[in-house]
Amino acid sequence: MDAQQIIFQFIGGIGIFLFGLKYMGDGLQKAAGDNLRSILNTFTSTPLRAVLAGAIVTALIQSSTGTTVLTVGLVSAGFMSLTQAIGVIMGANVGTTITAFIIGLNISDYALPIIGAGALFLFFFKNQLITSIGQIIFGFGALFYGLDLMGSGLEPLQNLQAFSDLMLWLSNNSFLGILTGSVMTLILQSSSATTGILQQLFSQDAMTIEAALPILFGTNIGTTFTSILAAVGASLAAKRTALAHVIFNVFGTIFAMVLFTPFTMVLNTLTNTLRLNPELQIAFAHGLFNLLSVGIMIWFTPQLARVVSKIIPGEEDTIEMYEPNLDYSLVQRSPVIALDQTKHEIIQLGQFVLEEYDTMFDYYLKQNKKSYDHVLKIEDVVDRIDIQITEYLMYISGESLPARNSNEHAQMGEIGKYLERIGDHTENILKNIEEVNAAEKLQKKNGNSDRKNMLYNENLLELFNLVKQNVQEAMQAYETESHSIAGKVIKREKDVNNLEESIRSTYISNLNKGIGKPSDGILFVDIVSNLERISDHSVKIAKHSLGIRQPFSKRIINKKGEEFVKV
Repeated sequence: MDAQQIIFQFIGGIGIFLFGLKYMGDGLQKAAGDNLRSILNTFTSTPLRAVLAGAIVTALIQSSTGTTVLTVGLVSAGFMSLTQAIGVIMGANVGTTITAFIIGLNISDYALPIIGAGALFLFFFKNQLITSIGQIIFGFGALFYGLDLMGSGLEPLQNLQAFSDLMLWLSNNSFLGILTGSVMTLILQSSSATTGILQQLFSQDAMTIEAALPILFGTNIGTTFTSILAAVGASLAAKRTALAHVIFNVFGTIFAMVLFTPFTMVLNTLTNTLRLNPELQIAFAHGLFNLLSVGIMIWFTPQLARVVSKIIPGEEDTIEMYEPNLDYSLVQRSPVIALDQTKHEIIQLGQFVLEEYDTMFDYYLKQNKKSYDHVLKIEDVVDRIDIQITEYLMYISGESLPARNSNEHAQMGEIGKYLERIGDHTENILKNIEEVNAAEKLQKKNGNSDRKNMLYNENLLELFNLVKQNVQEAMQAYETESHSIAGKVIKREKDVNNLEESIRSTYISNLNKGIGKPSDGILFVDIVSNLERISDHSVKIAKHSLGIRQPFSKRIINKKGEEFVKV
């Protein structure tokens, strides 16, 4: 076999191997549906569970890189904390060893029939699940066919003196072996591919175990480059997650090299005891290495989180990670206590809405991008909490409540919606301000700068502050059941309405004087209208605190003469 044939067969083999690996992983992911994200998002409450979740997802999608990138995305979106993410990354390193064990099965002779069977499922069935299974089978066969081609292409290397000298050099220089594994994984974008090449070389006696292990250890470092790229431009927490991935894999490699001699002895003992073939010997080495890394580092997860937080300083935006504390087991056992939990979460929802309003007002004053993005993040959280509260109240509505609690139940549903609408109006104002600022820049470019004077005036600033007071005190009245504070909100509403009318009149007067354009005033009027509606919803919350707005309910008297209300 000439050099060209060796290169072509190796490149073609590795291409088919990578295609089979990805195709199989995509099929597994389709078959699993949304469960992969749910596993990562739900089963990560403790470090051990996070490790198991990471291992399971990686085994399913056949890519530790894919799991790590998904984890970085979840952290960036606020669905996972840094500590949870570190556990998942540890588990991903364990899960990726499954591919090496699959390769160790050495069933390349059956690769073509497996591809044929997968093709039957793909082309003769229309059911989504069956075609996903076909994709898994086809990818599985392609993986082994690629390995077979790759192995055939690499076979002549064992007879080349230059290659033998290179392997001997790597055996005596562990650092170069680690670097080789890292670079190969970076180029191929798959630690499984690098491991597969090692398995083929080792099975042909083209290299010793002393040369193979450092390269194998280096594959873990190579996988970190993708997570680093995924974190570029992402949130602070995502950057810390990527750094934690780097630190964990680098320290894991250092531990393995420090324990290289006993590690090799244990591996040789397992090989002799279990009579492992060369491919499985590499697979067991990969598994032992990652289990050793996780076994040591899992105890230092909190410390690792603190280290990366010091290396990448800053305040982590944890608002998106907030989850309402709504215990569904209480609904039947004690619906009254369940209502107490709901009230606590509505108060918390009010705090988020107030923060959203404050941040929007900050954007109005300073026009900084950070405030703009933060408002949108809070609005997503407000919507999510509102949905969860509504769902929880629906479960409670299936229970019989004492009369004194029934109105409270209906009140909570309405207040939750008022708060959600305040959030919507706040987002509307934010986008109006953004459009006004964009238009103002265009006006300045054209030599007309009167828009800013019209938008940023004392009356509008006063309206912003009055509306904020109403939102703040409406929630205080609800939380403390204070009639006096609720009364202040209702009384202040008159000032809000009067000021709104004054601002509109001034705006029309300015237009008549030729200040500004009628078309530009739509955004200005929208801002004022949204502020007035926010104040209206605040008043409705205050009226609930006074007991003015009572929902319809059906009263039931039981045999004991106790009064209940079915809501």
